[in-house]
Amino acid sequence: MRECISLGVKLSNKGRYAVRAIFDIAFYNQGQPTQVKDIAERQGIPPRFLEQIFQDLKRADVVGSKRGPQGGYRLARAADDIRVGDVVRALEGPIILGERDLSASSHRGEQDCRAVTESIFEDLSSQVQACFDGVTIADICTRAQKLGFQKPGTKRQVYVI
Repeated sequence: MRECISLGVKLSNKGRYAVRAIFDIAFYNQGQPTQVKDIAERQGIPPRFLEQIFQDLKRADVVGSKRGPQGGYRLARAADDIRVGDVVRALEGPIILGERDLSASSHRGEQDCRAVTESIFEDLSSQVQACFDGVTIADICTRAQKLGFQKPGTKRQVYVI
């Protein structure tokens, strides 16, 4: 994974919840259909809000859905093909650090300065985007395992001395 500078970029709860929900499907159900109520319970996300999030993720082709008793939301592609940036952009839009609006200033000198600083922010935005794109959902699953999270059906060995 790439190292990034912390710039105080803050995601909304919607973006954070989306990443947690996609991780949940990948980790606990190996990408297979998972019901919203189960994800909501494990992740502490309000179910109605989660449904809205999944509609955005479905439109972005990050998840698919299956109706019926064995239905739910599933990953639209493999966890190692879904980047955190894909999830964030589906909910938040483009990952940018500034707004490009040079027409708002009334003086030529101010426009020139803004053009220079905005070009820097565009470069930084590209670097932040690369950081988000440098982490896949599979990477998050690997991190969870390293932190001791248990997948269903796996048992932790306990040694007694």
